[in-house]
Amino acid sequence: MVSTARWVAVAAVAGTAIGATPGRAHAFCGFFVAGSDAKLTNNASQVVLMRKGNRTVMTMSNTYQGPPENFAMIVPVPVVLKKGDVKTLPSDVFDRVDSLSAPRLVEYWEQDPCAPQATAYGVGGLGLIGVGSGGGGYGRHKGADLGVKIEARFVAGEYEIVILSARESSGLETWLRQEKYNIPQGAATALAPYVRDKSKFFVAKVNIKKVKRDAQGVVQLSPLRFAFDANELRLPVRLGLLNTGGKQDLIVYVIHPTARFEVANYANTFIPTNLEVADGVRKNFPAFFAELFDATVEKMERKVVVTEYAWQTNGCDPCPTPPLTPQDLSTLGLDILEGAGAAAAPYTSWVLTRLHTRYSKETLSEDLIFREAKPAMGGRANWNGTNGDEGATVSQAAGGGVNNFQGRYIIRHYWTGAVACKEPHYDTWGGPPGDPAGRSPATAAKGLATAPRGKVVLRDEVRSPVPLLGIAGKPAHRRKAAAQ
Repeated sequence: MVSTARWVAVAAVAGTAIGATPGRAHAFCGFFVAGSDAKLTNNASQVVLMRKGNRTVMTMSNTYQGPPENFAMIVPVPVVLKKGDVKTLPSDVFDRVDSLSAPRLVEYWEQDPCAPQATAYGVGGLGLIGVGSGGGGYGRHKGADLGVKIEARFVAGEYEIVILSARESSGLETWLRQEKYNIPQGAATALAPYVRDKSKFFVAKVNIKKVKRDAQGVVQLSPLRFAFDANELRLPVRLGLLNTGGKQDLIVYVIHPTARFEVANYANTFIPTNLEVADGVRKNFPAFFAELFDATVEKMERKVVVTEYAWQTNGCDPCPTPPLTPQDLSTLGLDILEGAGAAAAPYTSWVLTRLHTRYSKETLSEDLIFREAKPAMGGRANWNGTNGDEGATVSQAAGGGVNNFQGRYIIRHYWTGAVACKEPHYDTWGGPPGDPAGRSPATAAKGLATAPRGKVVLRDEVRSPVPLLGIAGKPAHRRKAAAQ
């Protein structure tokens, strides 16, 4: 276990790619380096922070596409990590968390307003109808002269890990250059605060011969997990600005026994939710949501972190994917926080918070600091499929409450058939005609960092009023159409 009074920072470096062509990398917020003149650009990062008390288990997502040679990641840590502190995880662990917490699109059909209420199909409770898913070694010859010392080395999965210490950031930069890393401009300045804090540098060099590639040639690196103690929970977005090609997406998932989280040193906002949208959104939901997210961030002058999800881990409604299991939680750190047998113990629900920001050098200049926040609700449905709330509500009650907030967007098919009764009852929603009780998984908005921007006009696609964005909305004409 790693102890510190403050925090852990993370950077990523890719290198030793002599003469290679430019590539792309997706990893935790930090900087990338390619050997020779090759350049790597980071545009999306994900991290899971599972926290209880002052103890945190951090998991980093790493996907790499580019030169086939070895490369590495650098992680500033407060003390020398031991082999037992570091673990590689299954590559699909982030997909489970991402799918569960991602904004979701659902689709309802209004039921016959003249059907007896006992047989009209509502969606029941908060249930919803969803649309379908559209290695070489490190040189030692001049390290001592530069104030760089190799403190430890070991192997974890495909990673050859070396722990460094450095007296000066300029010496560390020179050492990395001597090891054939093409360090971005400003690296020494960015590393200086961590050197002054006497951080060690966890260098995880990838043995390219041990990694797996998908059908597109993308290297599927095992997520890296390590644990530490800290009074303050912080992430180093400044390092990620070194090689961002422009704007960079960062999604942070915080899992805690009782509380949702928000940032303490920037503005917070909730994504507009429970919005009725046009039927065409089904064809480009990620692009629609990216536009909604960008507009929300722009309205907040870009210096903001957006809450997209805060819910108990043992449930979801609608569910794009099943809730997290005790085994999922154990993989993400429950085994460290509550012992090796935690996955077999009676299930205890934790709170999963999804925080999303899109930043550049002009918007976020400080590392993100996180704090516990009061429970939030929003994005839910009533028993009959109508909206249970129009936006986020933060509990002010002493002792907290339940977290039930999600980004939820609805395609509604209003009743336009004959109305053959004197007292029709509208606003009962269910599945499509012929299968009113039918259900299918909700569609999750994924791949938001690479979703096409500028292709969606929100005013044309959003039917509900969105005061934050100055959208008046377009009221439905269901009753007029039904009466004709």
